[in-house]
Amino acid sequence: MKLFLQVFITLILFFSVSFADQYKEVRKISLKKDQQKKILVKYENKEKLFTFRWTLYVNGGLVVLRSYDKQVGQNVLELNHKNQSFRVALKPRGSSNYNVPYLLVKFKEFDYEKHEAIFELYNFNNKVQVTLEDLKNS
Repeated sequence: MKLFLQVFITLILFFSVSFADQYKEVRKISLKKDQQKKILVKYENKEKLFTFRWTLYVNGGLVVLRSYDKQVGQNVLELNHKNQSFRVALKPRGSSNYNVPYLLVKFKEFDYEKHEAIFELYNFNNKVQVTLEDLKNS
């Protein structure tokens, strides 16, 4: 029984690592209050703008405003909680795109001395269909 469990756990770990989404790049971003981050998303012959900023940090919750492809949203992200990130689909799902490329924005920490929120952006883009270009922050 012990051998069976060891083999079973080894197989589960192997398959979970081999079939997990692999991100292509990670970006670390620090933003002050109401400082906007702009990223130009390019795929095929299209260009779309993704922007986000934070407006309030209180009781461990960070209010983030975002916009992509004429869709706006608001998220409250919290540290040490399952609600510390949001996902943005970068390309519409089509017949050839079952695994749509997406961007994951994760709230990592808040720097009280500088009054900055620190984020990590993960680009999940298995087929390298999308490129991201940083634009000047405002």
